[in-house]
Amino acid sequence: MVSCPICANSVPQLKINDHIDSDCQKFIEDPASSPTDQPASQKQVASIFQPPSARKASSQPSVTKESPSRPQASTPRLNGKRSFVQESDTPQDRDGPSQPNGASAEPPAKRPKVSALQKAAPLAERMRPKTLDDVCGQELVGSNGVLRGLIEQDRVPSMILWGSAGTGKTTIARVIASMVGSRFVEINSTSSGVAECKKIFSEARSELGLTGRKTIIFCDEIHRFSKSQQDVFLGPVESGQVTLIGATTENPSFKVQNALLSRCRTFTLAKLTDEDVIAILNRALRVEGPNYSPSALVDDELVQYLAKFADGDARTSLNLLELAMDLSKRREMTKEELKRSLTKTLVYDRAGDQHYDTISAFHKSIRGSNPDAALYYLARMIQSGEDPLYIARRLIVVASEDIGLADNTMLTLAISTHSAVEKIGLPEARINLAHATVAMAMSKKSTRSYRALNNAFAALNEPGVAGLPIPIHLRNAPTKLMKELGYGKEYKYNPNYKNGEVVQEYLPEQLQDRTFLENIDLGTMRDPDLGRF
Repeated sequence: MVSCPICANSVPQLKINDHIDSDCQKFIEDPASSPTDQPASQKQVASIFQPPSARKASSQPSVTKESPSRPQASTPRLNGKRSFVQESDTPQDRDGPSQPNGASAEPPAKRPKVSALQKAAPLAERMRPKTLDDVCGQELVGSNGVLRGLIEQDRVPSMILWGSAGTGKTTIARVIASMVGSRFVEINSTSSGVAECKKIFSEARSELGLTGRKTIIFCDEIHRFSKSQQDVFLGPVESGQVTLIGATTENPSFKVQNALLSRCRTFTLAKLTDEDVIAILNRALRVEGPNYSPSALVDDELVQYLAKFADGDARTSLNLLELAMDLSKRREMTKEELKRSLTKTLVYDRAGDQHYDTISAFHKSIRGSNPDAALYYLARMIQSGEDPLYIARRLIVVASEDIGLADNTMLTLAISTHSAVEKIGLPEARINLAHATVAMAMSKKSTRSYRALNNAFAALNEPGVAGLPIPIHLRNAPTKLMKELGYGKEYKYNPNYKNGEVVQEYLPEQLQDRTFLENIDLGTMRDPDLGRF
């Protein structure tokens, strides 16, 4: 008799392959009915199909009837496949919240021990959803969600989960693995390399060939892998040896190489609303609240305050709630002091989408002559640690792109602002930035020069325009041969003529009727929404 590496049932050694092929349904024998007088040599032979734990157990003395043994938990199924239940899960995780007043649904002797690591886990980790029904704010895994339908049909594709921090990317990946019964391997791009990935792929091939069970690889922060490191996933993902679930907070169009992106489906996770975060916090209070000393300070008003403070990040909101429940135990603590204690840095990634989105909003607010909005985004960037010289450089661009000929002094102001920021630095340089920002927002706008340059670029894209010959009278003649060829011979030097006025062509012959510089500072379109005010 050997122990099946999948279901752990006793199976005749010669029937182990047939047992696995039958999805662990046939050739199962009761260990109690097996002969007790089995030769010692046969008992000590460890099958190659036995896992290390079974081989180790076979070498140990058998457990007597009087010694208590741990009951084996049944393995739930989904579409005929097994889903794993981690042995470290507590009854709360599997059966819901514990009974009030410390009562347990089963005798204390049968409750698994809680490791020190589990006790040390923060509230956000303990409250991580175990099913898709517990995931808040994501229609993708809702009752009619596209991703949920694929999961329930056991047709999980390789995918990239794109969303901001605390939206549930890791949670969804773990729930997927538990529902489809696949082997789940979690790696992080900050600590895993190509060698480790190749080892995982080899193990996945062996697992698939021996047991028919697929392997799901969850790669957190996949955008931190270099393009060459991402290449290692191409073959295994395309052949179906593994199912890749990558999580990223960055735009995958820029951070994930196209070859890998084409082999995966991209799902965008929505930012959680305040209502979603409030629901998550209330659930945490119902489940974990009895473990803390109840305090009147942690009420609905504080929960709403924390939800707004978290800015759509469920992990941040739960961490703040745990801190609030700890701080509320102090006798002298008031609600206002509690709020002040729960400080939070603005969510702003200087290398990610927040960086580009905020500077874009800043630029467009100046273009739209809205100084209030421009100052808001300026303050947001400064407080979040943005490089002030980067902001000053953008102001130089705004001075010519959006103000241009309407006020030529703005370019000088922008360059002076950059010089002031470079010499003074923060925090005083924030005043110089505010000065230039307000002046540019309130200035008249003209895009004549900017549009004219774009018109010239557009002309160059026309067939044959980019290579038109320069008029011979405009050409430079530094050598005797060029002068003999007539280069610059008929050129009229404007300063020699009254008011500099001469009759002379400057464009190539084919473009002499073209005009790039328009006579209006701004466009002629009218916003239909203006009629509403």
